[in-house]
Order: sequence, then structure tokens, then C-alpha cells
Amino acid sequence: MCSVPAVVVADAAVIEPRWIRVRRLRLGGNEPAARFVHFTDLHHKGNRSFLEAMVAKINRLEPEFVCFTGDIVEDVEFLAEALEGLREIKAPVYGVPGNHDYWCHADFDEIERALAATGGGWLLDRTAAPPGGRVQVAGASCRHPFALAPKAGVRNVALIHYPSWVENLRPHRFDVVLAGHSHGGQVRLPWIGPLVRPYGVEGFDLGLFQTPAGPLYVGAGIGWFYLNVRFLCRPEITLVEV
Repeated sequence: MCSVPAVVVADAAVIEPRWIRVRRLRLGGNEPAARFVHFTDLHHKGNRSFLEAMVAKINRLEPEFVCFTGDIVEDVEFLAEALEGLREIKAPVYGVPGNHDYWCHADFDEIERALAATGGGWLLDRTAAPPGGRVQVAGASCRHPFALAPKAGVRNVALIHYPSWVENLRPHRFDVVLAGHSHGGQVRLPWIGPLVRPYGVEGFDLGLFQTPAGPLYVGAGIGWFYLNVRFLCRPEITLVEV
């Protein structure tokens, strides 16, 4: 018989890192104005089949648009392949950078061209209006003070990489703020939570939080950093209705 530790190790090292979850998040009591997908922390390292599986899951959901909250790659060697995969998403993709995109000196012009090819954009401290005119997406570079105000009469979505950056959005309030960076801790224990919280997370490690700037959702991410292990924290994409 398999021991419990062996089963846990197999789950953490073999099963969960490749088992993408689709979460569903509906905010507000009224009829949703938009239905879109959020994903974060791709950290593409050359696993093309895993990237294609993620894109296929997104396309099957048929979102109106897609939001990405940073860390496409850790090494520019894999940037072209990652962007080739993202171009296969059949909806406009709007994204912001993460710390690894900065650290590896990813070509932001190349990323902008790839996202523009989907109909979306690379939102470095600027806003965009997805098709339909019912939503404004505001993206933060997390390098400069946030100065993007919500737009009246539409649903307002803010994209940040570091969850703790939600504090910098005040006094504005958004219908939803999306973030990543934490990977949910990658390894979570019952009643304890994540074993590791990187800087820029504070208490916002995974899931939905109510903040003065609006509801904050922190995704578990797609890829991994340092060790390719996950436990009670599957990679995820999130279908958001707002």
C-alpha cells in the first residue's frame, strides 16, 4: 500500500502542477456587464503542451476578453514561444508586467505587439476599453504612482501584479481588482495556509478580499517559481462576471 507521504509527494510534484482549475467568480448583485477570464504568473519555461492546454481552456470558456497580471517568463529565451501561445487566445488580451518581466528585461514592445494582435494591449499605467463599451480596464506598471480613475457608467477593472498594491489605488474604488505574484504560496496546508508569502503580498495570498479600493481577487497563477510543486493550490484560470 502507498503511504500517505508518498501520495502527498506524488500529488504535489506530479499531479497538481499540471492540473489547471477553472474558478468562477461573480461580483455584484446586478446583471453582469462583462464575462472575462483572468490568469496570472505564467512563468513559461518551455512546456509548450501545458501552455496550449491553458489556452484551450480559456478559449472553451469563450470570454469577451482576457486579463493577465504579470510574469510571462523568467528568462527571455522563452518569451517568443510564450507570446506565440498567447496569440492563440481568441479574445482580446490585456496585461500588465510582473517583477520577473522586469528582471529578465523582457522586450515590452514585443509583448505589446503580441497582445495588440489579439485586440488587447499591454497596459503600462494606462486604460483600455474592451469591445462592447461596458468596461474599462486600468493597468498598473507598479513602478509609478497610480493615477488612473474609474470611468463613470461602466464596470471598472484594475490590473496589478503585487496584491499589496491595492493600497495604492485609493481613494478610487473599482468593481474588481485583479492580482497575482503570490502563486497562492504554491504549497498550502490545512488551517495554516501558504508556507511562503513573497514580498508584495502581505495578507492577500489567494482568493477574494474586500478592500477600500474594491473587491481584490488574487489568482493562484499558472506556472511555478523555484520548485515545480503545488499542494492544495492548483494552477488556475478564473472566469469573472462583473
